[in-house]
Formats: sequence, C-alpha cells, structure tokens
Amino acid sequence: MLTQKAIYALKSLVYLTKEYGLGPVRISEIATKEMISKKFMEQILLELKHHGLVQSKRGNGGGYVLAKQPWQISLGYVIRAIDGPLALIPCVSKTAYGKCKDCPGEQNCGIHSVMKEVREVTVNILDGASLQDVINRERRLNGILSSEIFSLRM
Repeated sequence: MLTQKAIYALKSLVYLTKEYGLGPVRISEIATKEMISKKFMEQILLELKHHGLVQSKRGNGGGYVLAKQPWQISLGYVIRAIDGPLALIPCVSKTAYGKCKDCPGEQNCGIHSVMKEVREVTVNILDGASLQDVINRERRLNGILSSEIFSLRM
C-alpha cells in the first residue's frame, strides 16, 4: 500500500502537470487545491526536488514547476523516490533485495513465485504510466462522465 506521503506526492505532481508551461505554482496553491497541509506539502516538494522531479523558483512569482516534461516522469519513479521499492516482499525486489527470514529457498517457494509476478506486473504498469498519462485518463474519464450526464438529462 502506498503511504499518504506518496499519494500526496503524486497528487502534487499531477497538479503541476495540469499547470505545466504556465509558470511556477506556489506551495499554498497546491496545498489548498489538493487539500494537503502546507507544511507537509513543503516537505514533499523538497523531497521531490531532491530527486530531480521538480524545480523551485524564488522570489515574486516564484513557486514550483516540473523539472522534466510530464511524459518523462513515470509513476513508478515517483513512488520509488518517496516510498522505496515497489516489491511487496524483499526477496523479489530488484532494488532492495533481501532474503526472507526462515526461507527454505526461493526456487521452491510458491509465495516468492507469485510475488515476483505481482512485482513484474506492478513495475510494468507504474513504469509505463507517466504523469501525462494520468492527465489523459482524467480527461477521458471526465469526458465520459460528462457525456453520460448529458444523455441522462435528455
């Protein structure tokens, strides 16, 4: 399960994606729109900056912008930056491998086999989905919902 910090990081990056190309966005604006405390938002944006995902601009008209183009930032990268490995158990992690306690052997372990498949599918989906993909999905979902509401009124 994602931590609240990772969820807020994703929400803040999606918000910055919506504002991409329009100039810096103030922390207070993101915090208000996404209903996140300003203090927590500051911590998250500093961490995202440390990982090269956002840049800050100081002074009047300052704020945060994406450090890369929206289609270059995958959800998998963001989650790893904030929460660490995507694997559910250490013996299937590629970035933080660790042998499970009391493990008789990974090659004979059914749990290992299933969790490895889960990791592969998860990695493929999250590394294949960019911030721009999230925006595109939201637009499609909102378009579908709008057309459904319109057809119900007729």
